[in-house]
Amino acid sequence: MSAGEQSKVLEASDVLKACLSQIGENKHLAAADILFGEHGDNAGVFLVVGGTVCMSVKGLPRLDRLFGSGSVLGLPSSFTGRPYTLTAIATSEVDAVHVPREDFLRLMFERPDLCSEATEILGREMTFIQSALTERRRQTPPRESLAVT
Repeated sequence: MSAGEQSKVLEASDVLKACLSQIGENKHLAAADILFGEHGDNAGVFLVVGGTVCMSVKGLPRLDRLFGSGSVLGLPSSFTGRPYTLTAIATSEVDAVHVPREDFLRLMFERPDLCSEATEILGREMTFIQSALTERRRQTPPRESLAVT
């Protein structure tokens, strides 16, 4: 994986990290373990506590990004309830906090300040996803129409 240096765009404030840690379940993952996969059903958000995770889109390795401690992963899918649009794979041993979607949404409802912060993080992640999908469309050759004879 040639994802380069760690990205800070999904980093949460100390308050959001503390609240997610309170309601979530601690997970330890080995290198190469998958937190969630592209097109997989939503299982909630993951707060990276230690280690690094690579977020990627299949077939577009130059868009791979590394995320470390303090990053919140899985926000778009958790807000919408739709399948994940990226794959998140541990690139080292990772300690993370997993917060199921229902618990995450409850926190967002109860804490508008944290919902505002999560929405800002979501916007940054959506910018990354949109650029990845645009790049994928550019790399996909157009279908040739079949002539009817």
